[in-house]
Amino acid sequence: MDQSNNGAGASQLSKPRKPINQLADAMSIDQVFVLGDKQQRTNRQGSQYLLLKLTDRTGTIVAMLWNADNDTYDQLERGGYVQCAGRTQIHQGALQIILSSIAVADPPTVNPADFDRFDADAADEAETTLIEILTGLTNPPLKQLASCYLNDESFMKRFRRATAAVSNHHAYPGGLLRHTVDLMEICQFMGPRYQRVNTDLLTFGAFLHDLGKIEEILCEGELTYSDRGQFVGHIVIGIQMLGEKIAQYETETEQAFPAELRLHLEHLIVSHHGQREYGSPCLPATMEAIALHHIDNLDAKVTSFDSLIESSMGNQDHWTPYLPSISRKLWKKPDVPNA
Repeated sequence: MDQSNNGAGASQLSKPRKPINQLADAMSIDQVFVLGDKQQRTNRQGSQYLLLKLTDRTGTIVAMLWNADNDTYDQLERGGYVQCAGRTQIHQGALQIILSSIAVADPPTVNPADFDRFDADAADEAETTLIEILTGLTNPPLKQLASCYLNDESFMKRFRRATAAVSNHHAYPGGLLRHTVDLMEICQFMGPRYQRVNTDLLTFGAFLHDLGKIEEILCEGELTYSDRGQFVGHIVIGIQMLGEKIAQYETETEQAFPAELRLHLEHLIVSHHGQREYGSPCLPATMEAIALHHIDNLDAKVTSFDSLIESSMGNQDHWTPYLPSISRKLWKKPDVPNA
């Protein structure tokens, strides 16, 4: 690539880009994104077009390129930087970009900090809370088992960056830790209010419930499922990880881990989706499992709806557009009137 192109790229790098979460309807766009996904499709008239998923550190947006040829599709790499020009519009309640052009971005035009969705400060804060909760458990076997996870540097490093999902709730690097800690804090608040709920067991179940996603989902670059995730899934992986840590516990303590406690922990993992059709091999059968399922679902739903509101904040109305995925509009004005 010649020096004149590099000079132009360096000049463009100094030009601020508009983050995805600040885009609004009818806005002209000419800037770099990460290509999260690409699909080549054919419309009813037989013309090819590209359906794309563009990302930056603030979110994801769908983009369309009409009358696209095979060469354009082949040149674009998932997870790569792309220079996009076009205009935003609202379609079926969601903001998207209609592209006039797309090309592989010139490296000097890219500021990697615009696209790294991992927030190290937020992860530090969440990890501190995680450690405080787990080291504060009163059940000795659970407290010792927790130390097997906390003292595993490789595990903790991956846990900090893991995502809770490919889409929907907490779908970003660091999202799994945030989701896990939020659940554990809710468990600490809610557990003591119900006589039949063991708060330590419930809290530890919240810690364990989605740990298999560390192996299930790849979060470097495009969020996508690993081969192990596709073949096995995070529930089975989580059970396997628990077995490995219990074996470590027994080696370090030279004592058998309580068999009944192990069954309760395994049940919390396998039942947390709540229904067989949602992926749980078993229905929740203990008070802790019932509570965990509903707490997990609450956090996922509220966070998902919050993301829908966030994605439509460019619209100045107090309501989002109609959202077909949830069959309603959502109130999004942040302030609440005084009584």
